Amino acid sequence: MVDIATRVHNHKWKIDPIVRSLIDTDFYKLLMCQSVFRNKRDTKVTFSLINRTKSIRLADLVDEGELREQLDHIRSLRLTRGESTWMRGNTFYGKRQMFTPEFMDWFEKLRLPPYHLEKRDGQYELTFEGSWPEVMLWEIPALAVLMELRSRAVLHSMKKFELQVLYARAMTKLWEKVERLRPIEGLRIADFGTRRRHSFLWQDWCVQAMREGLGDKFAGTSNCLIAKNRDLEAIGTNAHELPMVYAALADTDADLARAPYDVLSDWHEEHSGNLRIILPDTYGTAGFLKNAPDWLAGWTGIRIDSGDPATGAEIAIDWWKSRGEDPTQKLVIFSDGLDEDKIAELHTQFTGRVRPSFGWGTLLTNDFRGLTPDDALAPFSLVCKAVSANGRPTVKLSDNPRKAMGPADEIARYKRVFGVGEQEEMEVVV
Repeated sequence: MVDIATRVHNHKWKIDPIVRSLIDTDFYKLLMCQSVFRNKRDTKVTFSLINRTKSIRLADLVDEGELREQLDHIRSLRLTRGESTWMRGNTFYGKRQMFTPEFMDWFEKLRLPPYHLEKRDGQYELTFEGSWPEVMLWEIPALAVLMELRSRAVLHSMKKFELQVLYARAMTKLWEKVERLRPIEGLRIADFGTRRRHSFLWQDWCVQAMREGLGDKFAGTSNCLIAKNRDLEAIGTNAHELPMVYAALADTDADLARAPYDVLSDWHEEHSGNLRIILPDTYGTAGFLKNAPDWLAGWTGIRIDSGDPATGAEIAIDWWKSRGEDPTQKLVIFSDGLDEDKIAELHTQFTGRVRPSFGWGTLLTNDFRGLTPDDALAPFSLVCKAVSANGRPTVKLSDNPRKAMGPADEIARYKRVFGVGEQEEMEVVV
């Protein structure tokens, strides 16, 4: 196991790459990329970095030259033979050859497209433009680079023993969380922490700690490289990106209202079982479920990623009952802003009513709160989203209006089309 503190203290590497592989990304990105490659490969998109935590002035913390070095290194990466063999030959979600030969032939030749970087008002404006299957693969590595460069900037002036103590405290903090979760009967939890991790080495350590501490309760990791290297299940389904882009491509209000279901219709043709998980909150969970076609009620479950998680689960339970489905057989994946106490609370509240599961993100792989002066390593909310498709702006409403994005006039239109009324604001921690 790597001595992380010593590795951080040793600054002899010229670049010390943050992203080591094209599969140092979330599994759902690769699944979605194959779906986009099949259905919408000629769509032109723009992705943009969005820092929701304005108090963290990234351009003041992170050196532009170092950021460009890391981004340029990512553009030099290619899929290795071993990575290709893993993707082509491994079994994912019980399915052999999850990735088609056509998609793999394309992916093996892929080089990520150029980026555009500027400084403005203490923040970086980082954008990516091009064909959707190529540009979408920038999202996770771009976030990982900014998050880790911020960590490195804070840690740079620390000396060897100070770093040893810092990481010892962080390890103890995580292990206490694991001990809190270990006695929970029937717990199923996975690592969802790639995009806003403290560092790659730290995420890898967290995954190993979860595996040892929780045993069979630990289902796997969303990170494909760690899953491959540690012989774990790669976990993930789909994300808000798909309905956001499909909706932006809609020509009429009727097409717009149908777009989120068109996404899942395409997904239905490609996947079965535990990959049939609905993410209903892009334009409001209640309205999405109210207008959903009956065939969606037969899907395996739902992922709840914004708003109050208990409220979202109750809405899903009522919906399944109204469609003649048995909620106790349905999977509910909680994945928004989780920490150990909330995980334990939700597991107690919904065990026996649904099959609860948890995707533990930033507060697993980046919880250094209270461990540095001025809380300089506290996690913050950084995202990289599709902001346009074929020249049209994208919109996300969410179940938490603080997570909404898009031009004001388009947000108003989407709220009208999807029947979104008053929403409760909740703090966006991560």
